[in-house]
Amino acid sequence: MKGQSLRQANWHGHVLATNAPHPYRHWLAGGGSLTNKLKAHSSAFRVQLLHQDTAICLADEANIIGYHRPGRVWEREVLLRCDNTPVVFAHTVVPMSADASDWPLFSALGERSLGSTLFGDPRVRRGELEFARLRATHPLARRARAALAANGAEVPDEALLYARRCLYQRHEGTLLVTEVFLPPVLKLERNNVK
Repeated sequence: MKGQSLRQANWHGHVLATNAPHPYRHWLAGGGSLTNKLKAHSSAFRVQLLHQDTAICLADEANIIGYHRPGRVWEREVLLRCDNTPVVFAHTVVPMSADASDWPLFSALGERSLGSTLFGDPRVRRGELEFARLRATHPLARRARAALAANGAEVPDEALLYARRCLYQRHEGTLLVTEVFLPPVLKLERNNVK
């Protein structure tokens, strides 16, 4: 049981509950589109698709997406890169009950930003943000570290990673987006070039 609890995060409705250092709070609690915020802090923004396929959702995702226990979902994982540096690991799950009318562009996103799609569609309802501190044993922390290692960067194992997640609804479909903020995000400065 203890091993299972170490692989789950405690999600909170307020960013202060994570004890995140102040510089992370700017990124975690900011409203609006994260894509637009990252674009404003870099000269070149891009989405690097890591994978998109069916998978079993994580234990701490099941309940929020309406499952009684972990089950099969559509899963998408990407790195958000600013000036070619990975700054956010993003993980999205969509229950298998959703159909193409719920999320018409999801399967064809490729390396386009999901955030631009969500914020550009007036039929999408955004839920409340939740925040967590991810231990090194959490599956998303492990996946984020693996993605960074594959891209020639590393996060020390002892470093906590801070994340936020939000549930979106469109028609009858739900979609859960979790964003894990990587330490290089703290080095971004507002781009004043127009």
